[in-house]
Amino acid sequence: MRVLLLYPLFPKSFWSFEKTLELLGRKAMLPPLSLVTVAAILPQTWEFKLVDRNIHQITEAEWEWAELVIISGMIVQKDDLLAQIREAKRRGKKVAVGGPYPTALSHETKEAGADYLVLDEGEITLPLFVEAIERGETQGVFRSGGEKPDVTHTPIPRYDLLDLDSYSEMSVQFSRGCPFQCEFCDIIVLYGRKPRTKAPAQLLAELERLYELGWRRSIFMVDDNFIGNKRNVKLLLRELKPWMEEHSYPFTFSTEASVDLAKDQELMDLMTACNFGAVFLGIETPDADSLALTHKYQNTRDPLSESVNAINKSGLRIMAGFIIGFDGEKSGAGDRIVEFVQKTSIPTAIFSMLQALPDTALWHRLEKEGRMRGSANINQTTLMNFIPTRPLEEIAREYIEAFWTLYDPDNFLDRTYRHYRILGEAECHKTPKKKKKTHKKESNWMLIRALLIICWRQGVVRKTRWKFWPYLFSMYKHNPRGIPSYLSVCAQIEHFLEYRQIIKDKIEMQLAEFLAEKAKLEQLSVQEKTAIKTAA
Repeated sequence: MRVLLLYPLFPKSFWSFEKTLELLGRKAMLPPLSLVTVAAILPQTWEFKLVDRNIHQITEAEWEWAELVIISGMIVQKDDLLAQIREAKRRGKKVAVGGPYPTALSHETKEAGADYLVLDEGEITLPLFVEAIERGETQGVFRSGGEKPDVTHTPIPRYDLLDLDSYSEMSVQFSRGCPFQCEFCDIIVLYGRKPRTKAPAQLLAELERLYELGWRRSIFMVDDNFIGNKRNVKLLLRELKPWMEEHSYPFTFSTEASVDLAKDQELMDLMTACNFGAVFLGIETPDADSLALTHKYQNTRDPLSESVNAINKSGLRIMAGFIIGFDGEKSGAGDRIVEFVQKTSIPTAIFSMLQALPDTALWHRLEKEGRMRGSANINQTTLMNFIPTRPLEEIAREYIEAFWTLYDPDNFLDRTYRHYRILGEAECHKTPKKKKKTHKKESNWMLIRALLIICWRQGVVRKTRWKFWPYLFSMYKHNPRGIPSYLSVCAQIEHFLEYRQIIKDKIEMQLAEFLAEKAKLEQLSVQEKTAIKTAA
């Protein structure tokens, strides 16, 4: 069987970082871990070619070569995923789909023409799919029936199928699932509330494979909550530390974690000892009432600002997610989020309006209340897909203004500098240890060019020039080892400056359409009332 593994396009989003990647000579942030894992689970007698459409277009030769097309993607990729199903069917190809979007909204992919719906987690459903293929079945739906696979049997992903030079970071997964019950989150729907982890030796074998293939850059642990099973995470980190030492620290790591990481100093120390440099936190909002209403209780147990500071002071750079539009939310939520981000000096703050995702507790509650107004989309350029408890136009305008303020070049540079000064102090206060013998990072023309462009734009052209050079000199004095990472975060503003304009334009356009439709409905309502009164 000749299988074309196809990964759909991402639209421009907070995470796409086109302008930043362009500076570094990369084409995409992360590779499709889902598809290289699928390739490892399927029979190794099959032949595979992987096309990431975020890297390059599919060639005619690749279409002709394929006997079967397998497509995986998330909701944010739905437009191109559906388009590629239709294109494959136009060419007479058999198509199988799987992943978060087909699992959540399988009817949409079936209507687009998909022959095989391989849903839920592939360790269970892919063998069922293979058996059906071998029986000569030309279509089918394969589900796990609620069963969750033991991921300790998941094979090493086929990283050899990737064009490694095209990606800024590598994707590796240690666990699936999250122990919490946030109303809006689809992770617990897809993967359950009991975190399942790989064995430490298993993950080290994956890292060894990447090392053999020559990867020497950052690795993103794509777990939705890396510390969901703290016991197993600590077991992993204790084995990862000597592996990193023996291999001269070839990788830096980043991941996602819940805010309760701040309560476990041992865990944070183990992470930094293994070269974890950054962590993404789902903070959502500083409004305690909204957090309680959406069942995000883990964020209400300690003051959020203290938790952020504790993690930062332990030597971990923080990225964080924020959401506006929770039920019962009071006016000014956007300003409160901006104030919190500025106060805690979080450089990268992902900010979006709340979306009700399929099959979540929020989705079911809003459907029962008759408040849904559209399909789900997790891009930041889309209005909410339900009727909120305060005016949608008020939320949208607060969102635009807050995003604009967060990514003002001066504000972003100030936060980044303060954040890295704290990281520098954390490095100074650590107990002296044997100096790490690290891999020498090769300098290349693209990195030098990126540095020169950043210095020119932020240190000469923009209003940040009065701060850029003093901050850089202070970094050299107080946190010289952090300068490469500091400048790489400074480079993110090249993406955000363009993206905040995209958000403003698209949200204002959708808001105008919404208000026009609302006025039309109100006018009809007035006419209907007049007609009823006249008839009476």
